[in-house]
Amino acid sequence: MLRIRPERAEDVDAIRRIIERAFAGQTHSNQTEHQLVDALRTAGALSASLVAEQAGEIIGHIAFSAVQINGRDCGWFGLAPLAVSPSHQRQGVGKKLIAAGLGQLDTLGAQGCVVLGDPAYYARFGFRPRAGLFLDQVPAEYFMAHTVTDPCPQGSVSFHPAFALCG
Repeated sequence: MLRIRPERAEDVDAIRRIIERAFAGQTHSNQTEHQLVDALRTAGALSASLVAEQAGEIIGHIAFSAVQINGRDCGWFGLAPLAVSPSHQRQGVGKKLIAAGLGQLDTLGAQGCVVLGDPAYYARFGFRPRAGLFLDQVPAEYFMAHTVTDPCPQGSVSFHPAFALCG
């Protein structure tokens, strides 16, 4: 049985290993996603950090942190990263982590969430490119938003400074 729950202090090493394995060899990755999560955690910037646990083993992780739009806090968050152990991929673990994470953001009063990723995958969860909402130097089709309220804000999105340090 799969259980989604908030991360605990004793999960940190397992989370790091899951992220490293999930992104190993991925051409779109610079292999620093685990360092990003560590940096966000250290900065107190993980707004939501959930794990997927099965039979007492952590098999997945998702992180959310606040983003700014045009340099202002607007109640928006960024999803990054999402990681599932390679042996458990394509079994719905990521789907359950995303659903639980978006639910957690609802409890925080989020107005929306952005993600940089595969449009075919994230469209299933209501993410889509939004005219006027962009991430510098990123093709529009890969930068998507999931809105809670309309209209969607417009402008340049910026992630926590840890993203620049680890990217």
